[in-house]
Amino acid sequence: MTEEEYQQLVRPYSDASEILMSRLNVMKHQLYDSSAGKPIHTLQARIKSKDSIERKLAVKKNVEETAENARDYLLDIAGIRVICYFEDDIYNLVDSLKRQSDIIILKERNYIKEPKVNGYRSFHLILGIPVYYTDAMEYFPVEVQFRTLSMDFWASMEHHVLYKKENDNRENIAAELKIYADELSEMEKRFAHFANKIPVS
Repeated sequence: MTEEEYQQLVRPYSDASEILMSRLNVMKHQLYDSSAGKPIHTLQARIKSKDSIERKLAVKKNVEETAENARDYLLDIAGIRVICYFEDDIYNLVDSLKRQSDIIILKERNYIKEPKVNGYRSFHLILGIPVYYTDAMEYFPVEVQFRTLSMDFWASMEHHVLYKKENDNRENIAAELKIYADELSEMEKRFAHFANKIPVS
């Protein structure tokens, strides 16, 4: 894939991501009334790099590294991470997105109710977002990861500790990190309990 082909490939995915980011920003301000605070702490968007796309096609999909195959095989070229305060915020945002009639739900995985064995918790949606052109409309997928602050903290640290560095005792570290994931989940529930009793300023 040439650099020009890569740029042409990702342009509509970037447009789809911007459209969804705009909607999420509106929801951030309008989902709750002013006394309840905002459901979103941080919004982050990214487009897969050329190297990352080619590596995933070759290694995970076992297909030629072309722009056409990227369109056919990859649903995560565009990605958004939504960092919320509490689990309820995640579910309320997901429900609100599902009620938008022009968005298609392509895939859904709830790793909050069913965490991965390593302790990873998050809610994943792949949404088909309509991108309008002068004389046509086409849907492009955007992967959305919903996490609370504690879920994001754990996932970021786990990735940094286990995948960014070589460790001889990976199994012991992974087991300890799983304990921390459970402890953070319990701590988050306590904060949610306080939030229900104390108005958000």
